[in-house]
Amino acid sequence: MASKGIQETDLYGPIKQLLEGQGYEVKSEIGDADVVGCREGEDPVIVELKTGFSLTLFHQAIERQAITDHVYVAVPYQSSRASYKALQNNRSLCRRLGLGLITVRLKDGYTEVHLDPGPYSPRKSKHKTARLLREFARRVGDPNRGGKRGGLITAYRQDALRCLKLLADNGATKAAEVAKATHVENARRIMADDHYGWFERASLGIYQITPNGKQALKTYAKELKKLG
Repeated sequence: MASKGIQETDLYGPIKQLLEGQGYEVKSEIGDADVVGCREGEDPVIVELKTGFSLTLFHQAIERQAITDHVYVAVPYQSSRASYKALQNNRSLCRRLGLGLITVRLKDGYTEVHLDPGPYSPRKSKHKTARLLREFARRVGDPNRGGKRGGLITAYRQDALRCLKLLADNGATKAAEVAKATHVENARRIMADDHYGWFERASLGIYQITPNGKQALKTYAKELKKLG
């Protein structure tokens, strides 16, 4: 989001000073590039200026990568919590795009280089991969529509529905018997944690369904048929 009352030209002086301090000769508006710095025997440095993060800024910076690998984006520094979060998110995006990132504190011209340009090689998380594949394998069928977030039918919810159905058919039941009959190994934990408000403990180790659970039988009737 662009900062009100700030112009891209307000960023130029501090950026020029930063690059000149590193031995670059700096000029603005060279071709399509906002700022170009040249140092003998090296590829040029290009800095794209904007009053806030935007797709336009990233599109322009990516286009400049056809000229040089040394491309930065520069935006004003803002101290609000929301702005800090945006800075962190866009820093990650810059890293993925191979771009550098500079902020300028306009009240005193202080510049900070948060990231230098460089190739991005994402780190794979074996834990996240295993969790995704485990959920894929455990989930019965394909009950969700792509892009839907609320009320997703996860493998966990399917297990909870199995427990719910058994209690609806048999009344209050020992957790161990629920686990055995449904083949849901963590049935006791599901009913004890009761994330959906479907279960309540009737007595030690014995569970029954709640009014919310009875409603869930109607809400998820189609899914229960698929589960058998």
